[in-house]
Amino acid sequence: MPKLDTYLFREFTQATFAVLVVLMVVSLGGVFADVLGDIARGRVPAGMMLSQLGLQVLNYLPLILPLGLMIGLLLSVGRLYRDSEMPVLTATGVGPKRLLRPVLMLVVPMITVIGLCSLWLGPWARDYSQRMIAEGNRSLLLAGLEAGRFVELPGGRGVVYVGGMSNDGSQMARVFVYQQDEERMDVTTAATGTLHLEDGGHRFLELGDGFRVEGPLREGMDFRMMRFASNELQLPETEGRRDDDDPGTSPTVALFGDARPEAQAELHYRIAPPLLALAFALLAVPLARSPPRQSRYGRTMLAFLGYFVSINLTMLGQDWIADGKLAPGLGLWWLLLPLLAFASWAYVRDGRLRRPRRRAA
Repeated sequence: MPKLDTYLFREFTQATFAVLVVLMVVSLGGVFADVLGDIARGRVPAGMMLSQLGLQVLNYLPLILPLGLMIGLLLSVGRLYRDSEMPVLTATGVGPKRLLRPVLMLVVPMITVIGLCSLWLGPWARDYSQRMIAEGNRSLLLAGLEAGRFVELPGGRGVVYVGGMSNDGSQMARVFVYQQDEERMDVTTAATGTLHLEDGGHRFLELGDGFRVEGPLREGMDFRMMRFASNELQLPETEGRRDDDDPGTSPTVALFGDARPEAQAELHYRIAPPLLALAFALLAVPLARSPPRQSRYGRTMLAFLGYFVSINLTMLGQDWIADGKLAPGLGLWWLLLPLLAFASWAYVRDGRLRRPRRRAA
């Protein structure tokens, strides 16, 4: 029945796409708030806001896409029951098992995309993000300093003014820095300055040929003034630099040969999203069954709760493997295999009539 398959596939795809758009908008707001928080704390250069936002969204796709697939199938199949289309299809011999073909027409490409995001695109985005931050923190332009403008330090503890800057953002001239804490203030002026990055993500302004005045913020005459030929001023902490062998940024192929518990935990965590998507896609069809004119959102909340619990168990299992509480060979299969088995059983049992009970003689 190619026309029926096309109709059902279109219904499933439209509902899933609409749900994914809503989830992406909601997730984008949360990721945007996280990126702005890192910029405000000085951990991420301000000039990289949009690029970091895009990379962070790619990192969260393996968690968003399975949820959108499940809710999309729940809403679309539930609409078929609500509008009495499923009873009509069942009367013509098209039961819930016959929906497997159009469901797989949507689920298989979605699982492929989820697998690519989880196994390749997500780790690449994390690694590329860290390399961009490390390179950007070496540039004054990307660090948020501009010539001729006062720039507030993250946390509101001072301001920096740069009178001139080179084209590549590596050299500056006529520098003014004001810092304060609860009791004292510090004013520094210098003729020249450069920005350099040390191990661990610590940024320093190396100032040359200037003056420094330090004194009480309110009352008192305890002022000190000195002239320096060279002075270093530490800027707020940046995003910590990842090690080259960090499992979070390592390619998935490299994790198969890594016997460390952290690497095996990361490997199993990357394998989980495609299998979770398959399990909840199969569960969506029996969960969407409802009589006509009955509310369908109760089962949607039940499915969302099940997905939320499964994701949290996945993260908890990853921590258990990394801490050595679970054997790496066991991995997350204790969660994935029973969930897949239950989803397959529920799909096969969906729509099967119960046998009438025999009355006792």
